Amino acid sequence: MTDQVDNWHKLARYDTNMQGELHANLLRNNGITVSLQPLSAIPGMNSGIVLWVEDTDLVEAQCILATIPTDGAALLDEMSDADFDALSAAQSNPIQGNSIIDDNKGGEL
Repeated sequence: MTDQVDNWHKLARYDTNMQGELHANLLRNNGITVSLQPLSAIPGMNSGIVLWVEDTDLVEAQCILATIPTDGAALLDEMSDADFDALSAAQSNPIQGNSIIDDNKGGEL
């Protein structure tokens, strides 16, 4: 990372901090250095966030973000029936595969 301010470019602006942080983590997981600029100085205020990247990573970061569907309908369209089955099974039995010992009864839940 360099100390020169001119090497940073505005990549994207998000309406919620969580959405911006999720996208920043995706970029970081791909080896891109990201700087976050909250749009409010008040802690806990969910006013949005801006992502900044260095000029050497700008094109790669834009390509990564371009692969993310921006609306829920597109994401659902890309999911296969197997994906829906896996989600349904996980939601109907949330502790499936987890053994929890019940100290009062000595068995498994």
